[in-house]
Amino acid sequence: MNKITAAITAVGAYVPEYVLTNQILETLVDTNDEWITTRTGIKERRILKDDTKGTSFLAINAALDLIKKANIDPLEIDLLLMATATPDMPVASTGAYVATEIGAKNAFSYDLQSACSSFLFGMSTAAAYIESGRYKKILLIGADKMSSIVDYTDRATCIIFGDGAGAVLFEPNYEGLGLQDEYLRTDGDGREFLKMTAGGSLYPASEQTVLDNQHNISQDGKTVFKYAVTNMADACEMIMKRSNLINEDVAWLVPHQANKRIIDAIANRINLEDSKVLMNIERYGNTTSATLPLVLSDFEHLFKKGDTIIFAAFGGGFSWGSIYLKWAYDKKI
Repeated sequence: MNKITAAITAVGAYVPEYVLTNQILETLVDTNDEWITTRTGIKERRILKDDTKGTSFLAINAALDLIKKANIDPLEIDLLLMATATPDMPVASTGAYVATEIGAKNAFSYDLQSACSSFLFGMSTAAAYIESGRYKKILLIGADKMSSIVDYTDRATCIIFGDGAGAVLFEPNYEGLGLQDEYLRTDGDGREFLKMTAGGSLYPASEQTVLDNQHNISQDGKTVFKYAVTNMADACEMIMKRSNLINEDVAWLVPHQANKRIIDAIANRINLEDSKVLMNIERYGNTTSATLPLVLSDFEHLFKKGDTIIFAAFGGGFSWGSIYLKWAYDKKI
């Protein structure tokens, strides 16, 4: 029997209807379209305006999109992994609720949180379950309602983040396709530079934490930028060197969509031409856990069976890494 590898066999996505443009942000904070575009590459982002809906709403719709396109029975799903930094509630599992709502009643599920690296780490987790031989269909969803933790008077963060969700299905492969290698890292010394201070056990919610605006995300932009460029590029170089890949072998780079300048710097470090670097940051901004699957959804039509794809991400914690994957199918028209 051939070795089992974990391959992505289907993709789905969902973004809210409301478009928050740079021009609208100009009316909220001291900024302008040229400044935002030059420094981030972002023109607009999607926002879930309905305050009665949370991250689960985004995730459910992305999952249903995948289920419809792949024509699969939700009852066949063994496991649902919910990658998110903005769960509906701090205790009750968002993944469990999503699984029930989409009809995946035979799946067990749980949430996985490592900020913007959540989906990348979820890929590793899903692959391990598939490679064990005990699971056949694993739905990995990356979803975040970042607007729920963004201060729209803070121009350092409100210009960056948006809401969205993406989903992929992992299944066993016996042709050597799917996830080939991973290089994943964390460094707890970085947690002061990108965080949401209150709402956890260290600083429980109180009148004072609300008054001090500690329930919104904050970051030291220059420090995060420096670490993101260095660590994501190092991870990509490491995964390519370890797998004996040269830039000509790589069909596509799928990077976390945090800042166009970060993505450009990584591509330059690994000497990859622009045509191989996939970006949709202009339209969505940084959707945190949803960035990687949204890129897969937007560019799925370009992928060919056997394509070498390098994934890279960087998030709060700090957390970062790279994954080397061989694409498993040609999209049906």
